[in-house]
Amino acid sequence: MKKVTTGFVVFLIFMVCCTIISKSVYAYRLPMVSIVSPESKYVEHKVEAEGIVVAGGERPVTGKPGFRIASMFVKEGDRVEEGDVLFQIDLKDLEEMMEEKRNEISKVSLQIDAILENQEIAQQKKELELARAREDYDTTARLKDTQVGRAMESYAQAEEELYEEDEEGGVDEELKDALQNAAYGEADAKAERDEAVKQAGRKVEDILLPENASSDLDVARLEASRLYEGLGELQKIKDRQGLVTAPFGGVVTEIIVSVGGRVPDTAVMLISDDSLPCQLKVTLDKEQKKYISLGDSILVKLEGEREELQKEVTYLAESRETAEKYEVLIDLPEETGVPGASGAISRSETGEKHELCLSPSVLHEKDKRYYVYLLKEREGILGQEYYVDEVEVKIIDKNDNWAAIEEGALDKDSKIISSATMEIKKGDVVRWETSM
Repeated sequence: MKKVTTGFVVFLIFMVCCTIISKSVYAYRLPMVSIVSPESKYVEHKVEAEGIVVAGGERPVTGKPGFRIASMFVKEGDRVEEGDVLFQIDLKDLEEMMEEKRNEISKVSLQIDAILENQEIAQQKKELELARAREDYDTTARLKDTQVGRAMESYAQAEEELYEEDEEGGVDEELKDALQNAAYGEADAKAERDEAVKQAGRKVEDILLPENASSDLDVARLEASRLYEGLGELQKIKDRQGLVTAPFGGVVTEIIVSVGGRVPDTAVMLISDDSLPCQLKVTLDKEQKKYISLGDSILVKLEGEREELQKEVTYLAESRETAEKYEVLIDLPEETGVPGASGAISRSETGEKHELCLSPSVLHEKDKRYYVYLLKEREGILGQEYYVDEVEVKIIDKNDNWAAIEEGALDKDSKIISSATMEIKKGDVVRWETSM
């Protein structure tokens, strides 16, 4: 009996040892995790962004449109004074333009000569037509006067014959009819003469009327004058070897046309206006823009300057160049900053205090939702064990160090898994390192 009892005790001890060993082996294979709990924090927001100093005001440098640029002697950020050479026109291209102007002048000159020659021919034709019309008038007047004279003679003769017949005591009816017809003939001849002379006179008058006004000659002469003026301007540029100089002093802020391009009708480049102070231009993303508003006080640090400046945001608007970006402008003090130099801004905002805050490193994201892994306890095959649960959370505020979580899903006693020795997922059994 004693041997049986001893054997049973040994068996129990053996089973306990096996259980302990099995549990140890099982536990050893489990991921080890560490946890954190939500904390009460102020979620501070700090915006830091770099920018570039730009001119407070700009003036365009223009040129005669169409010229090809052969050389550019300045670059953006260069300081220029009045009279400094900016760029050079392609002289070969310039000579071609001058030759084209000369050809146009030759064409217009030929047009003017043709117009003057045609006017001379027209004047000669008019003088000839006038001479002929006057000759026709005189001829018509003489001819018709002759016909009237003959009609008058016929009337006088008929009248005389009727008178003689009346003296003899008897009047022949035929003589009366002849006198009447002669009277009609004389009247018709006079009327025909007057009409013919009138028509011939009107023809003379028509020829003497001035010609219809024509602007062809004036237009051609104006065109010639314009072309000569343009050729003179090109010659002046050629005399300067095609060099274009700065009309005023400042800093080159933008070059619009590159070498090989042609001068547009707008501007070749922009030069800062020294009469206005410079500005710092900074581009923000949508997240940064949440914490900077127009008129906010910010710190400004310029390249080459030791001290920071306390300035206000004077301009804030959506960028016209980049989508979902915002441009900020800060006016700088007079004689501060050089266009093209770098600068930076910074602004801190304490923000609100939140009761449940976590490090962003413990947050997981999937399908645009955030969740955390919680450490929970349950009864397992080897007794009490820890396992992983997944809980979705809603972020109400966030910075680089803390994320504020909406209350409800978590509380201050929640055990948030912050790290694990192996990859974990919902439902996995794990070890908690502080429990070992």
